[in-house]
Amino acid sequence: MTSIIQFKIFKDEDIYVAEGFDLPIVTQGDDLDSLVKNIEEAVSLHFEGEDLKNLNFTPRSSTLVNFELSQYA
Repeated sequence: MTSIIQFKIFKDEDIYVAEGFDLPIVTQGDDLDSLVKNIEEAVSLHFEGEDLKNLNFTPRSSTLVNFELSQYA
């Protein structure tokens, strides 16, 4: 069973964007704190009403994020 959901995070002009690697989940936030909350909400909504065992996910999956930093950050 999968216990990690991976996201790529990057800054797009004035907002932070998170894109799922293996799942079609995309969300955004004005800052990193709001982005984390939005990721949790987006994952919850994505799996709402689904049987996680049938999808090969554990009920308490972790979220792994990769940050893309500009060269001159």
